[in-house]
Amino acid sequence: MTEEARPRHLLGSTGSTSGAAHVMTPGRHHDELPPHASAHLLSTSVSRLNRLRAAVLGCNDGITSTAGLVVGVAATQPSTTVLVLTGLSGLLAGSLSMGGGEFTSVRAARDSQDALLHIQRGELETNPTEELDELAHLYVQRGLSLGLARQVAAELTAGDALAAHAEAELGIDLDDQIDPWEAAGSSALSFLLGGLLSLLAILLPPAAVRIEVCVLVVLLSLAGTGYLAARVGAAPTGRAALRNLLVGALTMTATYALGALAHTVL
Repeated sequence: MTEEARPRHLLGSTGSTSGAAHVMTPGRHHDELPPHASAHLLSTSVSRLNRLRAAVLGCNDGITSTAGLVVGVAATQPSTTVLVLTGLSGLLAGSLSMGGGEFTSVRAARDSQDALLHIQRGELETNPTEELDELAHLYVQRGLSLGLARQVAAELTAGDALAAHAEAELGIDLDDQIDPWEAAGSSALSFLLGGLLSLLAILLPPAAVRIEVCVLVVLLSLAGTGYLAARVGAAPTGRAALRNLLVGALTMTATYALGALAHTVL
């Protein structure tokens, strides 16, 4: 971080750190930050990343599970009505299950955070001096000198003591907490959209090639969702896409084999 981008509460009373001279940019007030100072924080928002993660994974699950279901049923050579009802039932059950599971998971995490914040709020009310020393100690552990750590702790406590302790001690950003309803809605909707793609891929082509077309569409779609999931998580994209392809291919192979066996035996 450059000196001009460093927050003012991290500067000494002379406007410098560790004795280094602070160079002011002409035309900028010393209390101002450059326009780009918080751009990277916006792009790495926890809630934003979790919304994207839930949406991509929900879509991926919808494609895979619905494709496995309809390909397996299609192998028994059912009527189009049976195939439609099966696919729609899978879509409804899967989207509700996905949304409910995401809500439960995020709500449990929020409940744990709320419990920790309640304890922290009580400690700040009963032992403010000790909590101030604790906050300063945390910043010393992060590399600040004791004097600067005390200054930072005092200024952050004066601004919002709970927010300062939540971030430094608990790793919780009060302005960037995940909304359980938003996560649930994102997962349910993305599952529904992904599953609808698989269902249309099996219903729209002629009956003679519907399975082959569905498999091709699904594999291409899974490669895309694997790529997006990797981009969201800053992971290798090729490996993620290949992993998705293998999982989807295995799922459809297994369900098709089961459906074909049932058709032969029954």
